[in-house]
Amino acid sequence: MKEDKNPKKPIIYYYIITLVVVLILNAYVFPSVLKQEITQVDYGTFLTQIENNKVKTAEIQENQIAFTANNDAGKESIYVTGRVDDPELVNRLHTAQVKFSKVIPKENSPLTNFILSWVLPIIIFIGIGQMLTNSMQKRMGGNSMTFGKSNAKVYVEAQTGKTFLDVAGQDEAKEALSEIVDFLHNPGKYKEIGAIMPKGALLVGPPGTGKTLLAKAVAGESKVPFFSISGSEFVEMFVGMGAARVRDLFKQAQAKAPCIVFIDEIDTIGKKRDNGGIGGNDEREQTLNQLLTEMDGFNGEKGVVILAATNRPDSLDKALLRPGRFDRRVPVELPDLAGREAILKVHAKKIKLSSNIDFNEIARATSGASGAELANIINEGALRAVKCGRKYVEQSDLEEAVEVVIAGYQKKGAVISPKEKQIIAYHEIGHAIVAAKQAESAPVHKITIIPRTSGALGYTMQVSENENVLMTKEEATNKIATFTGGRAAEELVFGTYTSGASNDIEQATKIARAMVTRLGMSKSFDMMALETVSNQYLGGDSSLACSPETASKIDGEVLAIIKNAHEKAINILKENIEKLHTLSSYLLEKETITGDEFMRILQS
Repeated sequence: MKEDKNPKKPIIYYYIITLVVVLILNAYVFPSVLKQEITQVDYGTFLTQIENNKVKTAEIQENQIAFTANNDAGKESIYVTGRVDDPELVNRLHTAQVKFSKVIPKENSPLTNFILSWVLPIIIFIGIGQMLTNSMQKRMGGNSMTFGKSNAKVYVEAQTGKTFLDVAGQDEAKEALSEIVDFLHNPGKYKEIGAIMPKGALLVGPPGTGKTLLAKAVAGESKVPFFSISGSEFVEMFVGMGAARVRDLFKQAQAKAPCIVFIDEIDTIGKKRDNGGIGGNDEREQTLNQLLTEMDGFNGEKGVVILAATNRPDSLDKALLRPGRFDRRVPVELPDLAGREAILKVHAKKIKLSSNIDFNEIARATSGASGAELANIINEGALRAVKCGRKYVEQSDLEEAVEVVIAGYQKKGAVISPKEKQIIAYHEIGHAIVAAKQAESAPVHKITIIPRTSGALGYTMQVSENENVLMTKEEATNKIATFTGGRAAEELVFGTYTSGASNDIEQATKIARAMVTRLGMSKSFDMMALETVSNQYLGGDSSLACSPETASKIDGEVLAIIKNAHEKAINILKENIEKLHTLSSYLLEKETITGDEFMRILQS
């Protein structure tokens, strides 16, 4: 549909323009026209014209006298003069046979005065108040008279258009939800054996893993109406509005059963109830209480299934998670290697690809990526192909898209001095050599010293052949040694430190601290848990659960692990100092080299 470049203006604009035109006419045009037709004279001239029988008619007003008289050209004109205290005026006009009269003030009736003085102002104020109220209602999403209406969007099968074929990399979640689909299709066989399907299923996982897509796919597979609402839509300014919307939502769902009700971000209204707030009967708590009551009250045999999604399950109220409400918890985790490859293929169906695309290689390079990020990689690759003037997406486009998502776009205009560029080259080769000379380490895939918009001046990419679920102590130590390899190379070659290792230091410290506090890889503390993790799906913030003395000992353990790894990296680079110089010079010349090029020179 072609977009209208000149949309119609609201009628209020035309009212305003008309009002402005009328005001201009009244202020400037009309007075000037009238001024030309009416002539102002003094009272003496008025008396002289009466005596000369030139005055034809006169109208006596409160403050002036308007009269018509013949001018010097013999034409009749209108004149005005100020009224003075003249007792003989009436006799003069009568003697000169002038038709005269006095303007009689028009008085309104009492009813008119009442309407103008009382009724009209009240109507105006009510109208203005109504306009302001409507404006506030639109901003708040409702009003005090209709707040019971739910904002749930109802999708039918043709509108969702999603099935389990559109969801990849979540085989376990689909298997858990397929029972709900089967129940909505064939509820009789469950009733026959006496089984009761879960009233609700909670989809739990990090952002971007496809929780909403899974809910839509369940509705699409079941061919039932799909109610979708966000938890934030229940929370309103007025106390009681959220509870009323919960009642209305379940009333609609019961009327359209069998159906699926999906509540996204349920942690907005389902947080734990405590005494931390001001009072214990606020809007959020009322909404949660109403939700708990409704989930207890409706009959699951009618085919109303509640699906909810959250990435903060630890913050949900225990009453919400008990059996009989959300009976089933379905993890929607980050996809594994096979899952990432399947997701890439699903999103690549609509993209024109060349014949040499290796999705497995892209999947191995994107460990820890969510489904949304993988979809973004496919789209970025297609955009790059268009930018390069190609009609098909090639492997190089997807590889560059991976780097764009991980490290940002290339900063081609960045000005870096030759000395700093040399330091960066040695830094990255230091990482690569330390990684390559350790047994429990992922192979080097790519090395570059082209700066990126994320702030990285260069990076060394490692891609594992296989995806590991567990990490050994040796692997963790080797990772820390690899992180310290860049700083070690700077020390050996230039005898100084730079700020380029800031991110390496952060990552190395994070792994070393996890080894001591959570992974039980410390001899001093053995298998003692010293740290708790909250919001595991939103960054995994952690906090120490120990005394200050123990925290001090933890710092000592972490420092020892990092120092040992640093010494290990320095020793590896000392043993391969010639290769360090050769590879750094080669990288400085090429700016970007592949893992195969790196290994060929290192092993030569």
